[in-house]
Amino acid sequence: MIVFGCSSFPQMSKGVCDILGITEGNLAINHPTNKETDVEINEFVRSKEVFIISSGSCEDINNTIMELLIVIYACKTNSARKIIAVIPYLPYSRQCKMRKRGCITAKLVAKLLCNAGVNHLITMDLHHKEIQAFFDCSVDNLRASPFIIQYILDSIPGYQNGVIIAKSPDATRRASSYAERLQLDIAVIHGETKDEGEEYSDDGRSSPPPPCSFSQQIFCFDYPALFLKLCPR
Repeated sequence: MIVFGCSSFPQMSKGVCDILGITEGNLAINHPTNKETDVEINEFVRSKEVFIISSGSCEDINNTIMELLIVIYACKTNSARKIIAVIPYLPYSRQCKMRKRGCITAKLVAKLLCNAGVNHLITMDLHHKEIQAFFDCSVDNLRASPFIIQYILDSIPGYQNGVIIAKSPDATRRASSYAERLQLDIAVIHGETKDEGEEYSDDGRSSPPPPCSFSQQIFCFDYPALFLKLCPR
């Protein structure tokens, strides 16, 4: 097993290797003057299981995705047996619905990762669990709530006097789960929410048709009504 860490989250890859008691894989990532990404793997990965740790929580998200794809493809071309991508925050996971005349970018990112060579994906708290269907490989969508609750219990004194607040009515269900496990009260910030998946105004279907020129107009003529003619027996 080899663990590689991308430049987006080097602290996490180092922490994982320290817990496992192994040495992090030697991976050189360079950015030449033309701003391209150059990756060189200085490890023997043939027939080995490779873990690649990255995250989309950094500022330069697009370069992070490209860097991750190149590292994955480099492991694939060097005959790695299995490539496992560990991405706690999946980039573009919020763009998982069709809006106006846009596209479902989350599906594009999933196809790019699978085509680059990912065999398994480990992520956390996807914006919608249905995003897992975009991938042609197995996906583990982990939950952060057990760790957050344990941190509150161990590290926050007097948490019993707190209140769990849902920022919108849509977040009530998740806030209720935290409140029940911590035995706290819950408050909801009331406000109107718009269902982006159901509104016609969001996908462009309610917009008027564009004006057409005279040559493109379709002329309609009134034809006499057709009546059913019975044949004598």
